[in-house]
Amino acid sequence: MTDRLSRDARMIAVLGAFAVAATLLGVVAPNYSPVTLMMVPLLVGSLQIGPRSLPWFVIALLALTVIGVALRGSAVDTRTAVAIVVVFGLGLFVLLVSFRRTRLGVAGLQGESMFVDLRDRILRQARIPQLPDDWYVETALTSAGGTLFAGDFIVAARPEPDRLEVAIVDVSGKGEEAGTRALLLSGAFGGLLGALPPAEFLTAANDYVLRQDWEEGFATAVHLSVDLVTGAFELRSAGHPPALHRHAGSGRWTELESSGPFLGLIEGADYLPAAGVLGHGDAIVLYTDGVVEVRGRDIDRGIDRLLGEAEAELRAQPRGAAQRLVDELGARDDDRTMVVVMRL
Repeated sequence: MTDRLSRDARMIAVLGAFAVAATLLGVVAPNYSPVTLMMVPLLVGSLQIGPRSLPWFVIALLALTVIGVALRGSAVDTRTAVAIVVVFGLGLFVLLVSFRRTRLGVAGLQGESMFVDLRDRILRQARIPQLPDDWYVETALTSAGGTLFAGDFIVAARPEPDRLEVAIVDVSGKGEEAGTRALLLSGAFGGLLGALPPAEFLTAANDYVLRQDWEEGFATAVHLSVDLVTGAFELRSAGHPPALHRHAGSGRWTELESSGPFLGLIEGADYLPAAGVLGHGDAIVLYTDGVVEVRGRDIDRGIDRLLGEAEAELRAQPRGAAQRLVDELGARDDDRTMVVVMRL
């Protein structure tokens, strides 16, 4: 807190000196110091000064603007009047923004850096741990609108040398609401994934979402636990689209159906597993509904298209297949996420 106040004090001193100099220059030589020059400290201050000090700084700047115009002694022409209106309008806007930032307690650039840090933490949790040479896992996430904040997220862990845990979560809502909920849940789910047995992860995740007491908040999820020695796996789903299992020997695809309600709707819900074994060349594809749902088209048709495209991609070039499929399929106005797990 002391460092924040000292930085604010230094910034206010520098910008205040600039504003006073501009005001005095305007009195002595009006042609060389227009009123709009006061916008410089106003804009810089809005980015660098903390929300507690910023309102007083803005008020002082606006008062100094009025004093400077009054000391010029000449009649205010139309251009000067318009400049005063612009400066006051911008000052009012900065004041409103500072009141909103007071809830966060940081200046503009600091707030942005905090969100960037949170985004990076989410992306780090989606990184797949180092795996044995006969395993390959690839992830892809594309958010609606191309932003790096999304309602979908991936968490992965290798809590034991011979076990890989991967989960995809799709948070309800759109835009900022879904993004903030995803920020909250990703940290909690990342901790649960590595700390709990596979059978307990979705149950604990459901309890956590229920404790948030969101009015209309829920999430779908799919959780895959794989034995890296034998290839045996268990998959549990919470209202999520069915995962797809590719059998390399026969070229067949099967849907891995696992029953379980959405996260955050029913207390004490059970999540029954779908089990199987990944042989060499086999693959499991996990995805969110944005990959297979398009407005005006049935989800079954979307899954059929995904099956066709995934077979072609995995046969031709498995590496990079997840990103190519996410780019080709689904709705551009929804988040699209995919994980491909292959045993080579």
